[in-house]
Amino acid sequence: MSIFSSSSTSSSSKFTLFSPSQNPNYSKFHLITPLKTPNSSTPHRVLLHIHSHDSSSPPALQENPQNSASKAEMEEYGDGFDEEIIKAKKSLEELLVVRRPVMEEPRGEAGGGSGTKLKESAASSKIDQGLSRFAKKMPIFEPKLVEPSSEEKLLLVNLDLALYKAKLLARNYRFQEAEEILRKCINYWPEDGRPYVALGKTLCKQSKMNEARAVYEKGCQATQGENSYIWQCWAVLESRVGNIRRSRELFDAATVADKKHIAAWHGWAVMEMKEGNIKKSRHLLGKALKFCGGNEYIYQTLALLEVRSKRYEQARYLFKQATKCNPRSCASWLAWAQLEAKQENIRAARRLFEKAVQSSPKNRFAWHVWGVFEGNLGNVDLARKLMMIGHAVNPRDPVLLQSLALLEYRYSTANLARVLFKRASELDSRHQPVWFAWGWMEWKEGNLSKARELYLKALSIDSTTESSARCLQAWGVLEQRVGNLSAARRLFRSSLNINSQSYVTWMTWASLEEDQGNSIRAEEIRNLYFQQRTEIVDDASWIMGFLDIIDPAVDSIKRLLNLEKGGSTAEQRVANEQIGGVSADSGEGIAAGSGSGFDLDEFVRQKLSLDPSNLEVRFAPSSWSKSSASATNVRRSENNNATAAQKE
Repeated sequence: MSIFSSSSTSSSSKFTLFSPSQNPNYSKFHLITPLKTPNSSTPHRVLLHIHSHDSSSPPALQENPQNSASKAEMEEYGDGFDEEIIKAKKSLEELLVVRRPVMEEPRGEAGGGSGTKLKESAASSKIDQGLSRFAKKMPIFEPKLVEPSSEEKLLLVNLDLALYKAKLLARNYRFQEAEEILRKCINYWPEDGRPYVALGKTLCKQSKMNEARAVYEKGCQATQGENSYIWQCWAVLESRVGNIRRSRELFDAATVADKKHIAAWHGWAVMEMKEGNIKKSRHLLGKALKFCGGNEYIYQTLALLEVRSKRYEQARYLFKQATKCNPRSCASWLAWAQLEAKQENIRAARRLFEKAVQSSPKNRFAWHVWGVFEGNLGNVDLARKLMMIGHAVNPRDPVLLQSLALLEYRYSTANLARVLFKRASELDSRHQPVWFAWGWMEWKEGNLSKARELYLKALSIDSTTESSARCLQAWGVLEQRVGNLSAARRLFRSSLNINSQSYVTWMTWASLEEDQGNSIRAEEIRNLYFQQRTEIVDDASWIMGFLDIIDPAVDSIKRLLNLEKGGSTAEQRVANEQIGGVSADSGEGIAAGSGSGFDLDEFVRQKLSLDPSNLEVRFAPSSWSKSSASATNVRRSENNNATAAQKE
């Protein structure tokens, strides 16, 4: 073409260097391909325009674009030459022009002189000014605010905050608001397993098992079966409703998803223990120790297995291991304390209860179990104080009020107990033991219609739990006492359908038949119990090898296991040695405590910021009736008189 036959050697060398024939990728490098032109000569005209803005072009091309083209070019392009250049400029203003590095001049042009360099620097400044104007017009150099749409993912910290807010709402029994938040979390973060777990637990608290099951199933599908927490929660749900076979499958899926998920191993072992599969439970706990290492929950459950097998020295050692793993494990201290309470090691049990409340001052179970323990010993004032402390730090817990109501009924008045039962039922209307215990009290008071109403209320909540079985058995005894024998038989049968291992229910039914002169039927019922009961066969040889694995260098453990199960003094000495307590033969009384120097009142003041003398004022609601208030005043006066008599 004539464009490449210029008289100027410099111009000829430049245009030949950037010709499309020698560099086919030239247009791609300069982002010219988006420009669509009607004829094939248009790209060449755009190319000329680019070189007019390039610092590597000769000064003549930059200062006067018309001089950069030869007469042959003008003749070839015609009058539309200037119009095409204007169009190309407009197109380039819409593109981000990337500046190329300055190219080296050919050796033949090295002696251009100082005048040429000055012209080149002036042209470069003009190019920089032009590019800066383009940059200001380009939107890519300006910050652009984009409002988040529903399709975009929010930050993960928003999920954490939403889960925490839902947890607080569920703790305050505002389940509807919590559900709305959790469902929104599932919509925004469908691959995260935490909203599914939280929503499922919230639904389970409301006894919405089918909805919770659907949530867990959806969560497993969304996480492609890789979230062990969802599998484990689903397995616990099925275990609660009695689907043991399905629960085993789900626990197995949880351990496959994550073999180090200790909650799945432990939950599976606890379920097998409740079903009487002791060997299976031990096997699962052993796997948990193998894959997850030492854990207070594993040691605690193993200790409970030993308690069930009446190997109390081994159980004490395992409880000690559990508290070593986590000295703040309130559950381990409580379980150990209950073992000592059953063995009538009073001081050791009380010392362990003290450690339990010290490890977790606001734990409602610690105050409740300790209070029941003292109430059974006849220490009514101490039991009442412990339960009131527990209620002061857990005002939404109905169990503490239920036990306090039974304590007041036993040692005070029925009116005060009724008020406490009513408050407990208002706190949680779906808590079965509250209605069942209230019905039992009304039956003892002779209010049979009220007792039946309360029993029916308890069964309407859930008719498949252990509490329902006890409620049916108590209702059957009520009907038996009033002479409704057919109703009593139906109630006993319904109770055994829920819990066929209840010795009390079988023997109560047999006693009913025997009282009616049906001795043959009574014998058949007793035989049925012995035929269907689950025998727990356990091997005691496993414990030696197990303890050698977890603590092989301790010779004192072997001496401990060889102790004779003789007198209670030896067991008390062992228990006190395990917890570092005082000797069982010490002459300290109950008023002096367990000898550990634990001051309950001072502990409550420092750790809980409560005044022990004002617990009843803090506890007493404004809606109490005059009769309950007068009963409280009578009880206070009686206690004051008794204290004065002791001082005299």
